[in-house]
Amino acid sequence: MSLLTPTELQRIFEKLDMNGDGFVCLQELNWLLQKIGFNFSLDDLESLVEKKSLDFCEFLFFYNSLSKQNNGETRGGNDDDDDERYHHDGGDIIEELESDLVETFKVFDLDGDGFITSQELECVLKRLGLWDGRDCRSMICFYDTNLDGQLDFEEFKSMMLLSIA
Repeated sequence: MSLLTPTELQRIFEKLDMNGDGFVCLQELNWLLQKIGFNFSLDDLESLVEKKSLDFCEFLFFYNSLSKQNNGETRGGNDDDDDERYHHDGGDIIEELESDLVETFKVFDLDGDGFITSQELECVLKRLGLWDGRDCRSMICFYDTNLDGQLDFEEFKSMMLLSIA
């Protein structure tokens, strides 16, 4: 699994901070978790993060904790089974999201070259009945950070995560 960069996480944080107060409340964080298919109760989520809202540094720590757990590292100290269960599930969220994104990327990468072109995007959107006549080149350009005219997986991942956040 490739990890998100701090810049990508900052953009996601800013999208999640729906009221613009510089904090992601548990409802906002839970909204994202639900979007990627995992349902915590707000009480469970509060027990996991031990706060009612997270600033950007705490959000990074939360993400890094989930990522470390997913890579087999553990947070020291607490051996409580319930606490470990939440951290394990959090790692599963990230792994599942990454896997889903890889599979979705493959749907759009029609020729399997590791890139999505505007032609491939338009073709798939038409097949799915989702194309509304928009210029797919401009859609690609918006997320094309290396300016090569196509999306690689990392650019695609950023696009998808920002669109759900």
